[in-house]
Amino acid sequence: MRIARKITDKIRDKLLNSNKVVILYGPRQVGKTTLVREILKTIELKKLEINADEHKYIDVLSGRDLKTLELLVSGYDLLFIDEAQRVPDIGINLKILRDGIPGLKIIVTGSSSFDLANKINEPLTGRTSTQFLYPISLYELSEQYNRFELNERLDEFLIYGMYPELFSIQNSREKEEYLYELTSSYLYKDALQLKNIKHSGKVHDLLRLIAFQIGSQVSVAELGRALGMAKDTVESYINLLEKAFVLFRLPGYSRNLRKEVTKMDKIYFYDLGTRNCIIGNLNPLKYRDDNGKLWENFLIAERKKLLSYKQQKANEYFWRTHTGAELDYVEERGGGLHGFEFKYGKKTRKSHASWNKTYPDATFTCVNSANYLDFVIDDEPVET
Repeated sequence: MRIARKITDKIRDKLLNSNKVVILYGPRQVGKTTLVREILKTIELKKLEINADEHKYIDVLSGRDLKTLELLVSGYDLLFIDEAQRVPDIGINLKILRDGIPGLKIIVTGSSSFDLANKINEPLTGRTSTQFLYPISLYELSEQYNRFELNERLDEFLIYGMYPELFSIQNSREKEEYLYELTSSYLYKDALQLKNIKHSGKVHDLLRLIAFQIGSQVSVAELGRALGMAKDTVESYINLLEKAFVLFRLPGYSRNLRKEVTKMDKIYFYDLGTRNCIIGNLNPLKYRDDNGKLWENFLIAERKKLLSYKQQKANEYFWRTHTGAELDYVEERGGGLHGFEFKYGKKTRKSHASWNKTYPDATFTCVNSANYLDFVIDDEPVET
């Protein structure tokens, strides 16, 4: 099943109308290669596609020799390098290509942003247009399904997640098989290889502990004690998993450090299917005790995709005071402050008095099953 991706036009426009190197980041299996190939079909230029997993290209693309690079792309108008993080010194070589052959269009994909970014950002400063592709978003699905249809599939999204391949699989058993294969073979494969981590068991154990703590502040020191690992090692693994698009952090918001909690972050998964697979629980929602955690993770991840695809700059936080008042999500954007509480089902609640008192100009919204699509599809928060 083909689902239109929201950044398609943006990437095509950057390729055709700028001289920048277009970089497309995202986890494995989200459709980066497919998307680029679909875009290239609509561009009437002679194209060279290179898969950086093929060793025959590695020496040329990492050799820092303009004449050799010119031979490689001779006769082509557009160069597409897939899985570019495999190429040593890819950034300096892309700079040589871009500066040495000014008319050449270049697009590259990478599934491990930390490695590709480190190799690209410095040598290509001011020469790149960076885009991100995530698992399918409700924002994208809303172009093909109405709100009734999206609501009908909500339980499925909370259990199996939003990876593109799942939308072509009807059988629940086959969906589970796909997710277990994804989690064991692809999810953080690049991260382990590029950082030379030989024992993936510790990474999996860390992910499992984090998966049970969705919605709670995470103590890196406690994770270390539970795993028998140094705090700094745990921190480095979390950073690794962030940069491999498995996890993301949500820090605490504060303008009054004496009353508000900010020392520990919350950690969420980009995709709930992989989270549920990691803890070994793909049971229907009626048999689960973590529906509230799933709901919170789902809404924050979908909001993150929405903001990215709409190119809306926002700072994202949670909010909590030492006395226990808490909001699941706070968004600071456009000069305004917006607080959100997530309630699974049709439950609702009013804003904390301490939130209203501390930030009288801020908005508050309770997001539940009645209005969540406004939160993950529409531009503006819906005030209550």
